[in-house]
Amino acid sequence: MFVKYKKGWRSLVYLDKEKSLIKKESNNRVLSTIEKEVNWLKRLNKVGIGPKLIEHNENSFICEFIEGLEIEQFLKQNNKKEIIKVLKNILDQCYTLDKLKIDKREMKNPYKHIIISKKVVMIDFERAKYSDKPCNITGFSQYLISSKIYRILENVGIRFDRKELIKLVKTYKSTYNKKDFDKIKKLIVN
Repeated sequence: MFVKYKKGWRSLVYLDKEKSLIKKESNNRVLSTIEKEVNWLKRLNKVGIGPKLIEHNENSFICEFIEGLEIEQFLKQNNKKEIIKVLKNILDQCYTLDKLKIDKREMKNPYKHIIISKKVVMIDFERAKYSDKPCNITGFSQYLISSKIYRILENVGIRFDRKELIKLVKTYKSTYNKKDFDKIKKLIVN
């Protein structure tokens, strides 16, 4: 038995009684976003990113359902120690995506794309693409320095120099190396 969970732009999402998520194409005229997302999940599951893909066909797939808080809710409801742990995890996942030359294309405004439960899971990879200049670290950094999110972080005692972060991100975008990534991570979560 399936229960309708959400309607997305290009698909319908259901939950089954085992709490697995079923995503089905809602518009056959659109290039198969299901097929694209399945391919991304197959690849990203190998490096520990995304919900676990369970099974798939050309019109739908079943994956692990992640029940938890969206990123902004999590930031508002948790303490500094928990937030720092989650931010480190997200930054590491963004760096992994950048190293794989995969641009998720949602990290500037990831409010529905990062779910925090017992683990931190990025979801919805239907818009992801290969890129020589992926923007996962860049986008997530922009999210963190936005006025609203920066205020939330300040309220729990997480403070960093926004101008310095922009400078570090520009350097990182020209190298994509670990040393420059580590400087960004250290500035944000130290």
